[in-house]
Formats: sequence, C-alpha cells, structure tokens
Amino acid sequence: MTDYYSVLGINKGSSDDEIKKAYRKQAMKYHPDRNEGDSKAESKFKDISEAYAVLSDKKKRREYDQFGSEGFHRKFSQEDIFRDFDVNDILRGFGFGGNPSQGRGGFPGGGNHFQRPHPESVKPPTLIKDLSIGFEEAALGAQRNIAISRNGVVEETSIKIPSGISNGKILRLQGKGHLSPDGKNQGDLHLKIRVLPHPLFSRDAQNVIVSSDIKLTDALLGTTIEVQTLNGIKSVKIPPGTQNNSKLRLKEVGIKSSSGVQGDQMVNIKIAIPKDLTEEQIKHIQYLKDTGI
Repeated sequence: MTDYYSVLGINKGSSDDEIKKAYRKQAMKYHPDRNEGDSKAESKFKDISEAYAVLSDKKKRREYDQFGSEGFHRKFSQEDIFRDFDVNDILRGFGFGGNPSQGRGGFPGGGNHFQRPHPESVKPPTLIKDLSIGFEEAALGAQRNIAISRNGVVEETSIKIPSGISNGKILRLQGKGHLSPDGKNQGDLHLKIRVLPHPLFSRDAQNVIVSSDIKLTDALLGTTIEVQTLNGIKSVKIPPGTQNNSKLRLKEVGIKSSSGVQGDQMVNIKIAIPKDLTEEQIKHIQYLKDTGI
C-alpha cells in the first residue's frame, strides 16, 4: 500500500508546515501545466495530492498514523479522502491558476482540464485475504481455485501459486479484487500465504529437512534406507559408524527459488536405542562390550 509520507518525501513526525512545503515543492514539479502529455507526471501529481489531502487533515492523518495504510483504506474511500479538500484553492495559493469550474476536489490541468476521476471510477482499495496451502504446494507450486467474495458476490478465481513461496509472503494478483461501483475499474487481490505444517518435512530457506530413524546395528555397520523427498522416494546409503543426529545431504532435491537455484534435502539421522532387550541380545551386547565396543 502507498506510504503517504514517502510520497511527499517527509518523515512521519513532520510538522504541518513541513508537509505543506513538501507538497508545494512536489506540485511545482509534477503539475500537469508543466508536464503536458506526461502521463507519469500526471499520475505522480494525483499521488502527491492524495497524500496531501490525508496528511494536511488532522483527523485523517491521525487515523492514517493509527491504523496504517491498509487499515486506513479499508475505512476511507477515495471520496472520503478528497471530501472538504479543494486542491484548486491550495494551488492558487502556490501561484497556479486553478480552474474554479472544476469544483471541489478537481485538479487544474491547463488546456486539457486534468481532473481527479469521479470517485466511482477510482480503483477500489486492495482486497486482502488469508490463504492456507500445503507444504508441497508451497515448495513445488500449484494451480488453485479459490472462492472470493467480491462486492457481496462469491466468485471462484483460479490462481497460480509460484514454487518456493514461503510462509507469510504476500501473493499479489492484479485486477482480482473488488469492482468499482461503475464496473470500470477492478482492484487488486493480496493473498497472505500460510503454509500448513507437514508430518515429515520442514523447511530451512530452500532446503527441505526430514528425519529418519535407523537401528543401532545399522548405524554401526552401515545400511541403505529409503527417504521420502518432494519428488518421490530415494535410496540413501548410511555409512558405517554413523553418529546420532548426523545430517546427510541429498543435493538438489529441495525447493527451487524464484531465481532458479535448487535447494537440497537434509536427512537428520536418529539412532533408535531399544528399551527392551531379550536375553540373547543382552549376551551379544555384553560380548561386544567386552571386546571394547
């Protein structure tokens, strides 16, 4: 979401006078009269005027500081933001010839009468939802159909979950949010990802972590075990003399990052010590003890 303080190039604790000076400086630079035909300057002028409309109003600024950008935009529409804000009067005070015929809230724009769009045509605020996904979906990516309530109507939306996405990340989907009342603009959808725990796997950056139990004799003599990975079961050799909590690395069978780098899988070896022994086993163990093992 937009940080109004950053838009004006000021700090959160700036005084009213500092806010006014910052807006005047930006307005002088990006005013449409001085940037005819420059759509980027026009867009920037809209942004700084919106920021000033909020930060120059004590009540709106207090709400913005208290709830943050996302919370503020849930409570205030574009129409609310520009209510009782006459940018033309302000700009005339800065030496620009505001166009009185545009009414309150309009933006002067020389010959082309640049104006803030009607509130109904403004892009709606971002729709924010939580999305729980499985470990494999996060690691390998997936295509999901989810039900989203937009403007009071529940609709099914197909989304692509990128491989390697991690817990807490925001999946940003343009044009998948609320429609404006006139149907001309559609807001964005932000999905906050919650990766559900897995019974076998855990994650460390791009590496997958799994534990595997082996018998004491297998740790002493060596063996081959089968290990579950994201891509199926793999055979892994356990060398003789393997210690408890040893970690074996399976190269490039972990999670692929957005840059294409493949992580590894780490196998944490747990040596299972039996609690109960038969008389025969005790004899053999005693023999091994006597030999110095």
